[in-house]
Amino acid sequence: MAIFALSSSAWAEPVTIVALGDSLTAGYGLADQSQGLVPQLEGWLKARGHDVVVQNAGVSGDTTAGGLARIDWALGPDADALVVTLGGNDLLRGIDPAEARRNLEGILKEAQARDLPVLLVGMKAGANFGPDYKAAFDGIYGDLAADYDAVLAEDFFAGLRAAGADPSDPASLAAFMQPDGIHPNPEGVKLIVEGLGPKVEELLARVAG
Repeated sequence: MAIFALSSSAWAEPVTIVALGDSLTAGYGLADQSQGLVPQLEGWLKARGHDVVVQNAGVSGDTTAGGLARIDWALGPDADALVVTLGGNDLLRGIDPAEARRNLEGILKEAQARDLPVLLVGMKAGANFGPDYKAAFDGIYGDLAADYDAVLAEDFFAGLRAAGADPSDPASLAAFMQPDGIHPNPEGVKLIVEGLGPKVEELLARVAG
């Protein structure tokens, strides 16, 4: 009888990352869905040697409340880590920052109960609701990341800023956004992924081997 010795890596399964978010995660408005955030992020990670599957749990129009309502079934039994990109629609609707904080905290508590590492991706409020609202909302992500030992990406649009685009200046964003001025085009997604990618690598480092 022949006995074959296989290395442990031969049995290893890909790390499954669940990306919980809204239209920015879902790939809203893109004619080619392979150019969305999740496929591009998975490709970025694989190009760097990571054996991963990134699951798209983005729902267009979702608020932090919507994310909390579906977190239980969004996290399947194969989930190894969670990326949370929510808050943009709360900002568009002027939802109370305290409510958004409670919802995000509920998501983090569920991940904690499942012993899943989390990357919390921040959204920056504009000035339209005033400085107090902006300070309260912007502070949510850092506070919760510290409280729940999550990896923090302070700004979803950091990759665009690094390329010289300013999310508050439509003219500087034109080359990277769809005509609605809200959702990134494939080139914009690429820059966002380049900004988020190293933070996702930090998340992967926390996944138990």
